[in-house]
Amino acid sequence: MKLEYIVGIIAILFIFQFFYGVAIHPDAEYGGADGEAENVITAIDPTYEAWDPGLPTFEPQSGEIESLLFALQAAFGAIIIGYFFGYYRGKNQVNKQ
Repeated sequence: MKLEYIVGIIAILFIFQFFYGVAIHPDAEYGGADGEAENVITAIDPTYEAWDPGLPTFEPQSGEIESLLFALQAAFGAIIIGYFFGYYRGKNQVNKQ
């Protein structure tokens, strides 16, 4: 089976899974795993402290800066992944010749 067909099938399954989840829970809140984990930990031990107060933490001054840092992190990861895909694709093309 060609790689394009496999990628297409995976993309269709992913899209179907997304819309299936939205159809089953139309009024659901989109929350992250951090919030859910915090709720579970608080239910188990209400006195639990997540961070050591002596540790330096970085909090961006605004939501825009936080979004910028997240976007830069995503772009950097995409560049690395794209580099390795391109590297291995080029390596396979050279080996076929």
